[in-house]
Amino acid sequence: MNGNPTLEQLPLGAGMSLRAAGEWTVHHAPDLERIVNRAERLDSASGVVIDVSQVSRLDTFGAWLIERMRRNLTRGGTEPRIAGLSVDYASLVDEVKRVKAGVDEPKQPWTIVSAVEAVGRSVVSIGETLVGLINMAGSILYAMWRVLLHPTSFRFTSMVHHLEQVCWRAVPIILLITFLIGCIIAQQGIFHFRRFGADVFVVDMLGVLVLRELGVLLVAIMVAGRSGSAYTAELGSMRMREEVDALRTMGFDPTEVLILPRIIALIVAMPILSFLGAMAALYGGGLVAWGYGGVQPDAFLSRLRESISINHFTVGMVKAPFMALVIGVVACVEGAAVKGSAESLGQHTTASVVKSIFFVIVMDGLFAIFFAAINV
Repeated sequence: MNGNPTLEQLPLGAGMSLRAAGEWTVHHAPDLERIVNRAERLDSASGVVIDVSQVSRLDTFGAWLIERMRRNLTRGGTEPRIAGLSVDYASLVDEVKRVKAGVDEPKQPWTIVSAVEAVGRSVVSIGETLVGLINMAGSILYAMWRVLLHPTSFRFTSMVHHLEQVCWRAVPIILLITFLIGCIIAQQGIFHFRRFGADVFVVDMLGVLVLRELGVLLVAIMVAGRSGSAYTAELGSMRMREEVDALRTMGFDPTEVLILPRIIALIVAMPILSFLGAMAALYGGGLVAWGYGGVQPDAFLSRLRESISINHFTVGMVKAPFMALVIGVVACVEGAAVKGSAESLGQHTTASVVKSIFFVIVMDGLFAIFFAAINV
């Protein structure tokens, strides 16, 4: 015997026997694929026996091909039987049998029932998300209460570390993006206001828009994409490596150890980044107004002082901590929901960014309605 794999078809009563021989290993993959593909096209209505007594070597690849052949030759409830399996390879074949077939389910035609079911599943998913956010918020508040009762238990070093990551290291990209956005707003404003001879009014638009709305919103979106996704990936990786369970086993509360320092760091960092971003946007807008619109720096500053008040600045700064809290809670909820696979980690990291941006925009709209109602 030269070791080359073979599969011989023999009559066996009313059915047939498929006698496998040789080495069924990955080294003979092309030959095995050809042999098995031919065998799967046979008529097995009368029953089939797969005889593997003559197989000299068998690895996982060969065992899977034998199992695939057995599944594909199953007809009308008649399942082929594997005979002659040696004790050495029995556990390997049994393990392969437990692998799911991986056959895609046929796509169901669209019906009113399926449409209603899809809507229902979406509503349930939204409800689960809200419940998860409420649970996480409650856990964070409880952890904060315990820290207030026992201040020495707060992990200040961890908070400073995360503050460096989400604040100090984020300053360059925040300044760059907000500076460019300020330049674009000023350029577009001057381009359109110039038709009416009102170039100077671009200062009013820039000041109110940046300080009140756009500055903090842009920074929140960038923080959600940068820091929120990092929180989810870090916590998700800890879940995959069972580090969170290890903390519980040692008697530590994961919320107090892992989540609370991250949330507080984000709440502290967000107003700082929003302030720096607003200043960078105003600086960029001032440069464009000077170079493109001919508005002198002293005239720009004078008009800016007249067009804005402390209320505009206060509105933007009040929003920042709440947006940071929402971003942090969503990121931690998604990180805690990660299962033990890289695919799950990627899905929840993506969901964290999308949900954070969605809730930030919704919160900005609610704040806009609130401040308009109290005339601020």
